[in-house]
Amino acid sequence: MEHALAEVLAEVVCIEQVPVDSHFFDDLGADSLVMAHFCARLRKRADLPSVSMKEIYQHPTVRGLAAAVPAPTAPQPAPATTPARPSQAIGPPTDATASTAEYVLCGFLQAFAFLGYTCLVAVATAWGYEWISTGSGVFDVYVRSVLFGGAGFLGLCALPVLVKWTLIGRWKPGQIRIWSLTYVRFWIVRTLIRSAPLVLFVGSPLYVLYLRALGADIGRGAVILSRNVPVCTDLLTIGEDTVIRKDSFFSCYRAQGGVLQLGPVSIGKSVLVSEATVIDIRTALGDGAQLAHASSLHSGQVVSDGEHWHGSPAQRTETNFQVVGEMPHATLRRALHSVLQLAGALFLYVPLVVGGTVMLLVAVPQFNTLIEPGPSAFTSGTFYRDAAVAAAVLVFGGVALCLLLIAVLPRVLRRAVVPGRDYPLYGWHHSVHRAVARLTNRRFLTRLFGDSSCIVHYLRSIGYDFSPIEQTGSNFGCDVRHESPFLSSVGSGTMVADGLSIVNADFSSTAFRVSRAPIGAHSFLGNRIAYPARTRAGDNCLLATKVMVPVDGKLREGVGLLGSPSFEIPRSVLRDSRFDQLASGEELRRGLAAKNKHNAATMGWYLLVRWIYVLVAALLAAGAVDTYARLGALALALADVLVLVFTAVYFVLVERVLTAVRCPGPLYCSIYDPRFWWRERYWKVPSETYLRIFNGTPFKNVIWRLLGVRIGRRVFDDGCYVTERRMVSIGDACALNAGSIIQCHSQEDGTFKSDGITLGRGCTVGVGALVHYGVTVGDGAALAPDSFLMKGEVVPSHSWWGGNPARELDQGCDQDYDQGCDQAERCS
Repeated sequence: MEHALAEVLAEVVCIEQVPVDSHFFDDLGADSLVMAHFCARLRKRADLPSVSMKEIYQHPTVRGLAAAVPAPTAPQPAPATTPARPSQAIGPPTDATASTAEYVLCGFLQAFAFLGYTCLVAVATAWGYEWISTGSGVFDVYVRSVLFGGAGFLGLCALPVLVKWTLIGRWKPGQIRIWSLTYVRFWIVRTLIRSAPLVLFVGSPLYVLYLRALGADIGRGAVILSRNVPVCTDLLTIGEDTVIRKDSFFSCYRAQGGVLQLGPVSIGKSVLVSEATVIDIRTALGDGAQLAHASSLHSGQVVSDGEHWHGSPAQRTETNFQVVGEMPHATLRRALHSVLQLAGALFLYVPLVVGGTVMLLVAVPQFNTLIEPGPSAFTSGTFYRDAAVAAAVLVFGGVALCLLLIAVLPRVLRRAVVPGRDYPLYGWHHSVHRAVARLTNRRFLTRLFGDSSCIVHYLRSIGYDFSPIEQTGSNFGCDVRHESPFLSSVGSGTMVADGLSIVNADFSSTAFRVSRAPIGAHSFLGNRIAYPARTRAGDNCLLATKVMVPVDGKLREGVGLLGSPSFEIPRSVLRDSRFDQLASGEELRRGLAAKNKHNAATMGWYLLVRWIYVLVAALLAAGAVDTYARLGALALALADVLVLVFTAVYFVLVERVLTAVRCPGPLYCSIYDPRFWWRERYWKVPSETYLRIFNGTPFKNVIWRLLGVRIGRRVFDDGCYVTERRMVSIGDACALNAGSIIQCHSQEDGTFKSDGITLGRGCTVGVGALVHYGVTVGDGAALAPDSFLMKGEVVPSHSWWGGNPARELDQGCDQDYDQGCDQAERCS
């Protein structure tokens, strides 16, 4: 065994002979990409065992690996009459593959439904504004705005409930063929449910009432903080006093093999579901159970009463993840909080949105030319000049005003909440905490300043505590979130990639507590990390992508952490030290100065692109107002459709211009290489927010194709994010689930690496899963929810992979799956 493994490894690392006691990383200079190729070679040989990346890191010598892995056994032929389980079938069954006619008809009906909804809203808006504009003064306009806005708010809240019960009735476990007529009904209900105004009240008792109206069985005192709205609500059971924290998925459906699979999710009483978790269909958590952050329950898994589980897929642990106790008088606070929230919406926010324009015209008549242009205005250069100035004030002045506001107001409010002290949930301390979090989490600004030297100064201005800054020009990416910036500290010399979520607030069903979350010095944090306040990661740590940051055990220093649950790996490898000479001395000074100039230009392009967009959108709105007298409400509906079409076409053109100058491709370089700076510009300047509107429709595939993705026919995309579009190939009839990511790059310290990704025909990428660069997935293969498919992996056709890091799941897992599904259905 040792001889055979050494022979294969020698071929991969291109040397004559590999000593059986040589360390893969320290002695041979290999890295995870090289070892992934080694694992792929082993899977192709029937006489050698299949080895996972976790086993590679745990046994980093040929001798240790040969002793740890079992020898391969001859496969036993399966009975010819054994039927395939629909829930486990890999690849679409023949009767589940939609035809081209069904695909086109589905897109037509979805477009027709959108147009119908747009016309309905336009008619109501036209009638309301005509009535509001007849007001005789600011107060009269305000009162009319309250009445019309309140009626519109309640109508938009009630519409998803009425449509759901009319088109669907009660959700039941089963399957819906994608692109079928039944799927169209599913899509309409899903879209309305997730676009209702009450979704903005996530974390409030009003949001729980909304889910109950949709059919969810939710007990008293439950707290739901995740913005990922469940769709098949009749299949969702949540017990009393249960807490589901932010960024969790529990939608009660998933896409696989050409169908949507609907199944129950049962969560008992007093359960804690931590941040960034994925709960698949046909799962259950018993009373008093806990599921850790960055963890997942795969279909069929059941957590018994009082047990604590962590990892992906989850396994039992003794760690306690609940640190906040309970407080009395919760019912009264909930009721008062809900009343005040509803009053604020009906008497402040909605009137300003609905009647703000009319009130502005009454109070400042000089705005009349811009807001209500006459027929001759569109032939006047003065009108376009004024519109351009107004758009510039809105974009550039808005940035300046927002910077001033978030640098001052949160510093005043922060003193109301003392770290380490438990406060009542839904009390005034909680309202202050939420206000600070909402004010300081401005995605527009973090995207503007991210991937540049400006980001550390921006984060410090809103409250981050930095040690003496070692400026690299890439200290943070474009996506950084927190719950309290004043309790977020970052050590000197640390670099952070995109997707960091600092979790410095803990919750029970009746109380909350804020705590300091320290990030160690000279560390590197990869993508999509939920970083808890009780971290046991110290200085000089490498936290890999999607890692579960440990909250117990010894303090980890000078090591790397990978996976969920995490295990130790080398802090760095020989390959990543190739550009170390550029990170110090005169080389750093010159490289950083050049990078700063390029990043400053990128920020300018980012603002310019947004200014042009706002200007054209404003002109379309002005055109609708001008033609309103002739077309009526149709003019407003037409403007809404034109703005949506313009948004998609405009940002596609922006991205095509960028890729025409320099097309993204495989790259291995320093962060001080101009090719990397262009990649940062490619990520920042275009927008991806508009793509969400097209989730679950054939139009998403059209846009992906226009952006450069080599995408096949009838691909189902329920909310996947592709980082480098021109480096991805996706086969026919693939299923890309919500929250999944196809990421063609990685950055570790000062080294950037990227390569293409290929998904074969009929592949499935599970909910919340991440596919890393250099990966090839064979036809019909499936990746389980919340999995992390590491760089360089080769997934065989028609195989089932899962976990963090992902590995091939064996027959034993299938048997456990069957038993677990039966138990989960009984619990539900």
